[in-house]
Amino acid sequence: MIKTGKPKPNVREMAIRHGIEFPSDEELLMLILNGGCRNMPLEKLAEKALSVINECKPGELVDRLTQISGMGEAKALALAAAVELGRRRNAAYRCRIVRPVDIVPYLKHYSLEKREHFVVATVNGAKELLNIRVVSVGTMNRTLVHPREVFADAITENAAGIICCHNHPFGPCLPSDADRSTTQVLEEASVILGITFLDHIIVTHEEYFSFLEHGLLKEQLLNRQTGMVSDFT
Repeated sequence: MIKTGKPKPNVREMAIRHGIEFPSDEELLMLILNGGCRNMPLEKLAEKALSVINECKPGELVDRLTQISGMGEAKALALAAAVELGRRRNAAYRCRIVRPVDIVPYLKHYSLEKREHFVVATVNGAKELLNIRVVSVGTMNRTLVHPREVFADAITENAAGIICCHNHPFGPCLPSDADRSTTQVLEEASVILGITFLDHIIVTHEEYFSFLEHGLLKEQLLNRQTGMVSDFT
């Protein structure tokens, strides 16, 4: 008999005891998939699926998922349906991001990742959240990003502004020299593209760090963004 590798009891128990918002993204996928196969344990299947979900566009999701060994059409459709439902729910709420702290709850779960993830959130002119995407995954202490990747989806969505974020798996919740340099490059690109660079936020398990709140965005850019001194209004 082939062992299908059902979700670990502690994942189910965790969700029941602490709430469905408690499991990590990978653990949520484990609950949806419900089982792996002999050559692809459930944990590994969920890990690969999460990588695909983070990287590909919605229209390509089912095809990309079915290319994973052990991922049949039924499982791929179930995951794609869950992603689409989440997208529709988020679109319906269109939460307004007025201050840096408003976006943190939507980014905090990346602090659980063991590698740096560079994430971009897009907003419309009313500062309503449009989408949140991972644009790059790096090492334990570094991730490389290019303005082309950061602004690609913002251009497609006709977004008015972006908020960048990355996690620090280890070390303090403070910007490194590389973080400062990356922010400067992205600020300059935002002026050329006409898409407001609202903030760069670093998250850890315990706290967050906002470039905007700490006055680390370039003065000339702040002057271009009416009212952006202590918040997004």
